[in-house]
Amino acid sequence: MPAQPTRPYHHGDLRPALLRAAVEAIGHAGPAAMSLREVARSAGVTHAAAAYHFGDKAGLLTAVAAQGYRLLAQELQIARDARRGFREVGVAYVRFAVRHRAHFEVMYRPELYRPDDAEVREARAATAAALYGTASPDAARLAAGAAAWSLVHGLATLWLNGNLPEGLGSDPEEITRLVAPYLNVPEGMRSGVAPLKARGQRRVPPSLLLIFLPGGRTGVRVRVGQRLVRRDLRVHPLVPGLLAEFAL
Repeated sequence: MPAQPTRPYHHGDLRPALLRAAVEAIGHAGPAAMSLREVARSAGVTHAAAAYHFGDKAGLLTAVAAQGYRLLAQELQIARDARRGFREVGVAYVRFAVRHRAHFEVMYRPELYRPDDAEVREARAATAAALYGTASPDAARLAAGAAAWSLVHGLATLWLNGNLPEGLGSDPEEITRLVAPYLNVPEGMRSGVAPLKARGQRRVPPSLLLIFLPGGRTGVRVRVGQRLVRRDLRVHPLVPGLLAEFAL
């Protein structure tokens, strides 16, 4: 009986081959269901060979998370270097999430890997610097960056899970450009890049606020500095029942 051919690989290429197999397995079944043994089989090597490089499943997912953060940092930095606007950094974030879904689903689940790993910490710090525009953001820039991050991360997650309203369209990047202007980031927090402005949409004035509607109420009192003001609310047409515009 002739010997069965084995899948050739060079020893120096085994680690990246295992990472590719892991990303593929995560894409099919999700990070929780992935196993080191399955990844080793897919790469055409023994479980022991995979364990030699990563130790266990958590070690493999740690490597996937570190790789994901490095890729995300590159995407964000390219957007910043192009200086096409603060909004495009958010578009780059969503683009990464869509194109690298397997990485995205691992990176923000630290219970699955070792978040204190040196490679993860270094890659995550590079991502944060690209996101905030500096490695040492002050309190205001940190808050503005976290607000922008929350918007694009939530939008990417909603799109990936098929939970965005159909009326927004089917292109996640264009949806980001449409939604992002409703985040009122102060001019000084944008690192000198162009103001937010959605194609075909008027620029949202700084006085415009987005708030959650408390049940069926049609008005609200808001304190601005020492002034107590009251204005009527109208439901935002893109997300009926959830968001409202409030003009001071």
